[in-house]
Order: sequence, then C-alpha cells, then structure tokens
Amino acid sequence: MNPIRILVVGCGNMGASHATAYHQMPEFEICGLVSRGESKNKLNQSLNSNYPLFEDFDQALQESNADAVCISTYPDTHEEFALKALDADCHVFIEKPLADSITGCEKIIAKAKAKNKKVVVGYILRHHPSWIRFIEEAQKMGKPLVMRMNLNQQSHGYMWDVHKNLMKSLSPIVDCGVHYIDVMCQMTLSKPVSVSAIGARMTDEIATDNYNYGQLQIRFEDGSVGWYEAGWGPMVSETAFFVKDVFGPKGSVSITAKDAGSSGKSDHVDSHTKTESIKIHHAEIDEKNEFLRPDEWIDLKDEPGHQELCNREQHYFLKAIEDNVNLDDHLQDALNSLKIAFACDESVKTGETVKL
Repeated sequence: MNPIRILVVGCGNMGASHATAYHQMPEFEICGLVSRGESKNKLNQSLNSNYPLFEDFDQALQESNADAVCISTYPDTHEEFALKALDADCHVFIEKPLADSITGCEKIIAKAKAKNKKVVVGYILRHHPSWIRFIEEAQKMGKPLVMRMNLNQQSHGYMWDVHKNLMKSLSPIVDCGVHYIDVMCQMTLSKPVSVSAIGARMTDEIATDNYNYGQLQIRFEDGSVGWYEAGWGPMVSETAFFVKDVFGPKGSVSITAKDAGSSGKSDHVDSHTKTESIKIHHAEIDEKNEFLRPDEWIDLKDEPGHQELCNREQHYFLKAIEDNVNLDDHLQDALNSLKIAFACDESVKTGETVKL
C-alpha cells in the first residue's frame, strides 16, 4: 500500500510530537506542515527534513493532495478545519477538544459519518498502559467511588503565552478537564447526573468573562462523586498540583508520581501523563479494626513518555483507517465528556448546579 499522505496543521507542542510520529512511521508520508509563525520551520529543522511549508490551511489542503489531516491548532479553529478536511475526503486526527462548542462537535461527527471517514480525537490517556491499569484497579474498589484529580500548571515563558491563547476560547477546566472527566466516566461506567463548579480570574491578561483557575464536581447516578481542578499561570502553586486518587468501599488506588509531582515540574508536558507507580490500599479490617492486608505498589515497566504516547495515538489512527475500525463510541465519548465540561463552565458563570 502507498503511505497515507498526512497534512500536519499546527506545529507547536502537540503538532510537533504528532509530526515526529508520522516522520518515523513508514505508513505515513508528511505532505505539508501548516502554521502561521516560525514553528513549521523549526519543526522541519528538528526533523532534518524538507517538507512543504504552508501559511494558509486552505491553500495547503488544495495543493498537498492529502489523504489525512492532523489538527493540533487552538480549539477555536477545530470545527472549521475538521469540516474542510472531511469535505476534501480526508481522514482526521484532531487534538482534544473535538471542537469549541457542542454544535461544532455534532457537525464534525455527522460529516465524518456522511463522508465515511475516520475522525480520531487525541485522548492521550486512553493509550497509556498505566492509566488503563489505574482505571481497572479503581473499578475493583466497589461503589460509590470518590475520585480526586487535578493538574495545576505554574506556566511561564512560552507556555503562559500558549495558555493565554487557549483561554481566548476555553477555560482550563474545559480544555484539560475533558481528559479527566473521560477517566471518571470510565471508572464509574455510570451516568453523570449533575455538576457544580467554581472559578477565579487571577490575572488581567485574560478576558473579563473567563477564569484561569477552576474546580468542578460531578455526581453520578450510582452515587459516585468526583472533583477535578485546573489552574494556569505564573501565580499557580506547585503544592499538591499533581493529584490522581480514587477510593471506594473496598479501598483506594493512587498514582504516586514522586518525580513528576515534584516542584518545578508542573509545566513539563511529560509530567502530565506520568505515573511512575500505583499504590493500592485495601480497606478490609479485623475485629480490632486493624488492616488485614498491606498496601501494594505496582511499578509498571511500560511507562511511555510523551512522544511514545503520541506514537501510540498515531498507530491507533493508522489502525482505524486500515482496519476500518468503528469509531462511533470513541466520538460519542468525546462529545459526552465535552458536554459535561461545558456544563461545568456554565456552573462557574451562573453559580448554579447544572443538571445533566
């Protein structure tokens, strides 16, 4: 088979990682790099390549003869670029969130079905063996579950510019929250019934109607509850910025990333997915209320870094195309997690609990 000609749109952190994956995979052939700034030139240099460079997406789509498009731009462009790519009969890999509105997501999903093309959303934790194990162990703890998670980033330099640009269209609990909402839904396998959330605007560098810190709470039909918090900016504390913890009637499961959770690591992209080890605590007690079983530590040998996770995402994208994988559930999960995240955003802005 001829390699799949892939057009890479957006050459920043995630775009560069996905392009690196395509560059290393013989099943793909990069037919163009698209960005408005210098990132495409830097990416070409880092890959020691001479891929065609484009400033304009429409021109790139018309001239590159692409079979597939990888979209790693800011969320407010996702809907437009994905629909145009699908109209050009291209498969699409798109970074989360699928779009910056529910209507946009639904349009992309409908278009993919009408054109019989694959759309894969970059839910990177779904490809991480340690997070898969984390979810499996959490499901053994009985019901209801209490799920506690956060990812606060003390962003500065280049990353503060990235975060400010992201906040032109989405808040941190929407942009990052979809990952962890998705994880909670997988852990409970239950329907979320309501959300409440709070937020704070701690900088004049973002719009007056947005906030750079938020915390959400979700109630599930089975009685499970979960919270997630996310903050971006140079003022954010690095104390307890990395919490991934679940407990139920039978005990608890915790990700204990000592290195990734240490000071100075909150803004490192590799730290966002790192697990290092999983601690399992068993709740069984004897007649004196003493624990019957010691805590267990799971040190997983397959601990992929950020680039390897991006490689795995692209192998999944390849499989979806070559094996005609049904992605209906994949896209419905992406839509549902975004619906919940937007409900949380509504709760911040109205001060009210939102029923789902």
